Amino acid sequence: MKIVLVIYGSLGIISGGYLYDRKLVAHLRSRGDQVDIISLPTGTYFSHLLNNISFRLPSHLDILIEDELVHPSVLVANHLRHNVPIISLVHNLHSSERRAAWQNWSYRAIEKQHLASVDGYIFNSEATRSSVTSLVGDGKPCVLAPPGGDRLGTITADAVRRRASRSGPLRLLFLANVTPLKGLHVLLDALRRLPRGMCALEVAGSLAVDRPYAQRMQSDIAASGLDVTFHGVLDDQPLIALLLRSDVLVVPSFWEGFGIAYLEGMAFGLPAIGTTAGAIPQMITHGLNGYMIEPGDSDSLAALLQSLASDRHQLQRLSANALRYFQSCPTWAQSGELVRQFLLQRLNRPTAPQA
Repeated sequence: MKIVLVIYGSLGIISGGYLYDRKLVAHLRSRGDQVDIISLPTGTYFSHLLNNISFRLPSHLDILIEDELVHPSVLVANHLRHNVPIISLVHNLHSSERRAAWQNWSYRAIEKQHLASVDGYIFNSEATRSSVTSLVGDGKPCVLAPPGGDRLGTITADAVRRRASRSGPLRLLFLANVTPLKGLHVLLDALRRLPRGMCALEVAGSLAVDRPYAQRMQSDIAASGLDVTFHGVLDDQPLIALLLRSDVLVVPSFWEGFGIAYLEGMAFGLPAIGTTAGAIPQMITHGLNGYMIEPGDSDSLAALLQSLASDRHQLQRLSANALRYFQSCPTWAQSGELVRQFLLQRLNRPTAPQA
């Protein structure tokens, strides 16, 4: 197949959505497909709308995939006549994010036009599919292809058991870009309620996505004396080393279309603490492989952290269950092949098993 993927900026941008895009492109290319990238300029939502003046769909291809993030830039092009299937790769609806209701009403109207203009969808979670269905109905072809968690590898059950039984402070990992949406301020508020020395927190994620917020978090930590280390963006061996020495992954996000970080943490036997927002409840079973709180509930989060810090048998049980959950999930290769077979079906081509 000759495929074109439309995104904003670089495919190398650090986020779960761009990781999904990178993994999908790599899988398609490994199967012999030609995948070209159209990179539209990043900017404000208004500047993205202005892209409609000049952007038009490319020609001489079999299928076009648009990362749903680019929806404000492709409205006109999609509604003009086209002779190739257009598939929207939906990680998370922009209008589902935390902001003023009037803003999301405007974004929802624009997203609805985009979703109505395409010929099918790739969804990363049931929550994402549900949000699209509630907006435009469920009459179009789609595939549910959850992200894999095997990018960084995994560890043994014995290693998980030994780590969970060690003494010392409970080692927490916040693995996300430092933005208000991901809820680092909620976690810090919870840590202030705990005895000093009970927990140590390491933060791995970009400090540049929302600099004022990241600087405010760092200033709050300096004033409070909490045991918190900021690493910035980590990947590959440095990130693996951090996962190996952590006990619990905590990202009290206000919304997730999927939440790849939770699954990558579970690959290393880290119970996940998230919230009840978005797709998180589809991954975390409360009390089994982690815990969920209501978004913004730092009191409940503090109580859970104190319980885990004082009961290492509980931590050991949750850690073992987290690893088992990861082992039951699809790999990136399996997820990529689900998408590829879906694309072939849209072209009415015979499928062949993967070598």
